[in-house]
Amino acid sequence: MSLLTGVATAQTPNQAITIATVTRAPFSFEIDGAHAGFSIDLLNAASEEIGLPIQYQRFDSFGGMLSAVQNGEADAAIANITITAERERLMDFTQPIFDGGVQVMLKAEAGAGQSILSVIFTRDVGLLVLGAVLLLLAGGMIMYVFERRHQPYFDHAPKDAVFPAFWWALNLVVNGGFEERMPQSRFGRAFGVFLVIGSLFFVSIFVAQITAALTVNAIQDNIDSLADLDGRKVGTIESSTTAAFLDNRGLSHATFAGLDDLLTAFETDEIEAVVFDGPILAYYVENQAQGEARLLDRVYRSEKYGMVFSNESLYREAVDQAFLRLREDGTYDSLMTKWFGARYGNR
Repeated sequence: MSLLTGVATAQTPNQAITIATVTRAPFSFEIDGAHAGFSIDLLNAASEEIGLPIQYQRFDSFGGMLSAVQNGEADAAIANITITAERERLMDFTQPIFDGGVQVMLKAEAGAGQSILSVIFTRDVGLLVLGAVLLLLAGGMIMYVFERRHQPYFDHAPKDAVFPAFWWALNLVVNGGFEERMPQSRFGRAFGVFLVIGSLFFVSIFVAQITAALTVNAIQDNIDSLADLDGRKVGTIESSTTAAFLDNRGLSHATFAGLDDLLTAFETDEIEAVVFDGPILAYYVENQAQGEARLLDRVYRSEKYGMVFSNESLYREAVDQAFLRLREDGTYDSLMTKWFGARYGNR
């Protein structure tokens, strides 16, 4: 009672405290100009219970939101704020309001679900096959010019010699040629040696291309740890706990100023994978990605989110107790189900 009295004394009548936030769907975002999201609904329910008027101030960046609390521009902040020792040193956290974690998001077509044919018959492989056909046809017709007067196999009119010449060149590459149709002319023999040697390089390149396609598909299908992302274009948000986590793991990554920039880079293939807060990525996959993204199930580092107040705030304890009562009366579970689905309820 004395705590609540202190809160009331600290406020003038009907004076709302300022809550900083940032757009991080589904925790905090705007719907038709109104503030919405799991964190927003939870705080609104708590404020109604203790009779604490609040007003929201939305910031463009996560760092700007937290700085507003530290410099007194806002009384508190809420979104998907990870509880860390450094942040606790500078501000006061409530009890955890959500259990999150770092996860990886990839393109939907990368990995499982691709057939072998779709992996092999890419545009590059198609151009390689077309080039091979043209080279074999050209090589066969050159040999036709050299050999047409020296052996019956090539003794045809030019229009009738196209397929026999192509077939001869194809057998040269695949089987080493027909022994009984060995070139007879001097130029034909020299050109035949050139074709045999050249075919060795061509076949090697073709096999390497197919092997590379299958290898890449196998790698995409078996991303079981962050080490599997080494060499890929990975992105996250600058100055986030995830960026610090990736730095500690020695995983090269690009950083972006905000979530919109990060997701745009992913959609435009500027980056291949996103490493960030799992619940936010899950919401994007389910509601915005339109089947173009998938989220790996594995959580690489567990995190707890909380609401943060300025140091020695008179409001934190009252809000903290309200959060506990909302868990006890089922309101918390209802909000979890509303924003994250039935599997998150009754946690």
